[in-house]
Amino acid sequence: MKTLKIVSWILRILASVILIQTLYFKFTAHPESVELFTKLGAEPWGRIGTGILELITGILLLIPTTAFVGGLLGMGLMLGAIASHILVIGIESKGDGGQLFILAIIVLICSVTIQFIHRKEGIAFAKKYLPKSITQFFITTT
Repeated sequence: MKTLKIVSWILRILASVILIQTLYFKFTAHPESVELFTKLGAEPWGRIGTGILELITGILLLIPTTAFVGGLLGMGLMLGAIASHILVIGIESKGDGGQLFILAIIVLICSVTIQFIHRKEGIAFAKKYLPKSITQFFITTT
């Protein structure tokens, strides 16, 4: 069990660091960030909104009781980022060798693993905040 806690912390810190380090580029309207979100047709609100969600996600991942929710948000954000790269931006952006794409995959893997590790907290969250019919459906199908 102690090993699982250590793995959880490593994955949560790694995902948070990746998410939070990109905020500088989003919030300062760095030209590369502006260009990416312009390609997506989501400049400036998509850039700022994504930055806010990534900040919230990074914080939630670092709090043990909200790690599952942080993992859920991280998974959603990174699925969107990966889809954006595949469908619009391209794997490689401005000669980065696919670094942004790879970072999104790393955060996605971390987020899914975090959700698995913290599934008990996820069930407790669902029982507390979701309607009983939805909670029973997910608990009986897992």
